[in-house]
Amino acid sequence: MVSVTDPERGESHDFSRVEDVNDDPYILAGSQPHDFWAESVADVIDKREPDDPIVIKGGISPSGVPHLGNMNEIARGYFVAEALRERGRTVRQIFTADDRDPLRKIPRKLADLDGNVVGLGEVDASALGRNLGKPYTAIPDPFGCCESYGAHFSNLIERSAELLEIPVETVSNTERYESGAFDDVIRHLLEHREQARNVLGQYQEKVDDDYIPFRPICAECGHVTETDAVRSVDLDAGTVEYVCTDVEAGEQTIEGCGHEGTATFHEGKLPWRFEWPAQWQVLGVDFEPFGKDHAEGSWPSGADITRTVLDDSPPVPMAYEWFTLDGEPFSSSAGHVIMVQDVLEFLEPEVLRYFFTKDPSRARDFSIERADQLVDEFDRFERTYFDEHAREDETMDEAGTAYPMIVEAASDRPIRLPYTFAAVLGMTDDSELREKMARRQEHIPEDASESAVEAALGRVEYARTWAERTDNAYNYRLATDLPDVSFGGDTRQALDELAGVVEAGHDGEEIQSEIFETAREHDLDPGDLFTAGYRLFFDTEQGPKLGPFLAELDREFVVRRLRREG
Repeated sequence: MVSVTDPERGESHDFSRVEDVNDDPYILAGSQPHDFWAESVADVIDKREPDDPIVIKGGISPSGVPHLGNMNEIARGYFVAEALRERGRTVRQIFTADDRDPLRKIPRKLADLDGNVVGLGEVDASALGRNLGKPYTAIPDPFGCCESYGAHFSNLIERSAELLEIPVETVSNTERYESGAFDDVIRHLLEHREQARNVLGQYQEKVDDDYIPFRPICAECGHVTETDAVRSVDLDAGTVEYVCTDVEAGEQTIEGCGHEGTATFHEGKLPWRFEWPAQWQVLGVDFEPFGKDHAEGSWPSGADITRTVLDDSPPVPMAYEWFTLDGEPFSSSAGHVIMVQDVLEFLEPEVLRYFFTKDPSRARDFSIERADQLVDEFDRFERTYFDEHAREDETMDEAGTAYPMIVEAASDRPIRLPYTFAAVLGMTDDSELREKMARRQEHIPEDASESAVEAALGRVEYARTWAERTDNAYNYRLATDLPDVSFGGDTRQALDELAGVVEAGHDGEEIQSEIFETAREHDLDPGDLFTAGYRLFFDTEQGPKLGPFLAELDREFVVRRLRREG
């Protein structure tokens, strides 16, 4: 028996009894039966004995920029899907675009299909401004490249998943409504609307006796009305009578046009608290991860509605903590975001995939500034996997389970240059010098194949982009040819002596100390000697910490340059 305790709630759950964890989204709280969290979740799903294909779902309402945090549900779902596939199960992973939702406010930033984040001044922002309150799929694409704003957003999600090599099927809510896929569940909810409002009233205020769980789309102005717009329901005809009323959107009011009309079940949508359970039933969802905001909000009501009103079972839930970006919350509307496309300019895909293997029950910060630390962590993770395979007992921990889901299985450990060393190599465009430096530092073995060397050096461009983006200590360019410089006699002698120190094979900190000592011996200001070094190597008067930098470079190259020989 494996018992899990939620420290925040003081509740204990027994993983051997599914009914104890059926509706609790905090299934990852406390100790787990497996080192890798996805295996523990797969256990809970397996115990329900679902039919194949097992359906895993995520979803989002289109708004602003689909950022890295939005990929949580897709990536987390993927690792659970892979854990199930390893057990011989067939899995269908779905991502619902909640594109029938109305646009409630204009975002500050948008993204084109290449993942470039732009301001509203760079697109047709009026396409949004004049369509507040309308479904995302009824709003023209501000970029003019897709059939709607909703379609544009879905394309971005699909491209992000493809870049992460996650096979996911995007489902449009609008298409589901218009095809009639929701008709039966809408009819059931409207037929049992008194029961539906009684259940919802336990979780949400302002659910009065007139509440109807349906929001018609006004045929006159195109707005998605509120539930108070419905005046009567005709179940036989599959229609509702409505009056277009005002819609509250945050701190503003979207005025209704007052139109009185009739809408079919295809011409409206369910309120979110009912739409989510409807999706589970219509799509046959077995598992869904979601943010902690839903865990304390719409999940409890959704699970209750599913069991009490729809006479069905909700999927296995899993609440995850949110990501932050450089210490601040992601904000799609405000533009404090980073997209998958953007991240993959400075991180290898396998490194980003590794980031999503981390325990979902803990908050994580994605730091661009500290991307080198994430890469180093991945490299250690990879080494652990190959070290485990080298052991005779074949005992596997988290790395042994998760690594094959991140990187296509390889018989040999890939050659990985340390990320900051790759950034040093990025200071030169000379590919031969890059390889020579890497070999001299023994980051590339003598017997490495040409393809392995090429793959290893591929990290250089990622690290170079990172240095440029963050403008850190590695954002300099090594002068390929000897700059046109001249120095006084004392400086020339000091540089020659420093060349001897480097030639003797001292490490970076020793070289750094020798720069100060050599300057004093020749009655030079140490700053002037450092400047001379920067002029020789960068043709500038400043640069990275010189000693460690020179130690990373090819030794023969450094000695020649310090002696002004080339």
